[in-house]
Amino acid sequence: MSSIENVYICLAAPMLLALLFLQPNWRRVLLFVLTGMTACLLSAYISTFLAASIGADLDSAAYEIAPFVEEIMKLLPVLFYLMVFEPQRKHAIGGIQMIAVGFATFENACYLSGYGAENLLALTVRGFGTGAMHVVCGAFTAVGLLFLWDRLWLRAVGTLCLLSLSITFHGIFNILVNQPGPVSVIGSVIPLSVIGVYLAAVRKKVYIGVDP
Repeated sequence: MSSIENVYICLAAPMLLALLFLQPNWRRVLLFVLTGMTACLLSAYISTFLAASIGADLDSAAYEIAPFVEEIMKLLPVLFYLMVFEPQRKHAIGGIQMIAVGFATFENACYLSGYGAENLLALTVRGFGTGAMHVVCGAFTAVGLLFLWDRLWLRAVGTLCLLSLSITFHGIFNILVNQPGPVSVIGSVIPLSVIGVYLAAVRKKVYIGVDP
C-alpha cells in the first residue's frame, strides 16, 4: 500500500467513527469533507494512470492532466448531490465548499508525506495557497451550478464554461507554485487575493445581485 492510502486511512478513520455520533447537520458537513478527500485520492490514481499512458513527465502531469482530472472529480459528487437530493441553495453552497476543503486538506497531507515538514514558512504559504485555490475553484462551480441550474438552457453551457474556468485557474496555480523562488509565493498569493477581494465585496454589500 502506497503512502497516500496510508494518509487517507489515518485521516478518514476518526471522521468515519465520528459520523456515528454526530447530529444530521454535522454529519452532512463531515461527509462532504470525506467526499472531497476521496475525490482527491481517486484523482491521484486517474492522473497517474493518464500520465503513464501518454508518457508525460511530472511537470506535464501537474500542469496539463491534474487540473483537468481534479476539477472534474470535485464536480461529479456535487452534480450527484444536486440531482438526487435537490438541497436548499444554502446547504448546497456549503457542501461544495466543504468538498473543496476536504480535497485541499488531503492534498496538503500528501504533500507533507512526500516532501517532509522541515520548512514551516514554505509549507504555510503553500498550505494556505492550495486551500484558497480549491475554495476559489469551488466558488466558480457553485456559481454555475446554483445560479444557472434553474435555467435549463444555461445549465450545460454554464457548467461547462465555469468548469473550464476552474481548470484554467487551477492550471495557472500549479504552474506558478512549481517554479522556484518568488514566483511560487506569487502563485500561492493569487487565490488568497481573490478570496480577499470577495470578502471586501461582502463587507461593502456588493453581492452582484446575490444574497450572502
